[in-house]
Amino acid sequence: MTLPADQSPPADVCLLLRAHAEARWLSRELVPLVRELEQHDRASEPQEDLACAAAVAYLEVLALEARHHATETDAARTALDALAPNGHEALHCNARRYHAAVRRLRAAIDRRVQRLLADAGDAALDREHAHDAVPDAPTPGGLYPEHEPLRDGGRAEGGRGREAGRTHGAPLRRRTRRHA
Repeated sequence: MTLPADQSPPADVCLLLRAHAEARWLSRELVPLVRELEQHDRASEPQEDLACAAAVAYLEVLALEARHHATETDAARTALDALAPNGHEALHCNARRYHAAVRRLRAAIDRRVQRLLADAGDAALDREHAHDAVPDAPTPGGLYPEHEPLRDGGRAEGGRGREAGRTHGAPLRRRTRRHA
């Protein structure tokens, strides 16, 4: 059965195709990554942390794409619901049942994705707080770098040194002696 180029398949067939395409995409693209991240233990090596961070970023992209697929599938369902029954009630019911199954699959996967993203966000916050809590290492003299005494005795800031009055990035002006 071929349709003319300007005619689309019936709404029930469109819903079946969209629901099947979404279920297949979820199973082939999103679920394997979710499983991999769920099985991944917290890495002790920085390279593994970086790989995990990249996988989480990819998960965020796939989650956005999953929402796009869900929107298309739901639009096909809305189109089917807008039509009056036309004698193909069995096909309509099968399409609606398949859509409901895909929605349940979508919801289960979305819960797992949101949990992974929340855990990744918490881990990033923990790392950030751990990094902020560690003070800078003291220098050999016992002072922290921000409390080190100036090495030039403060002359540059005091205005008595060679660079007095110098602004950042401006070249030094050399005084020229005038011979009379």
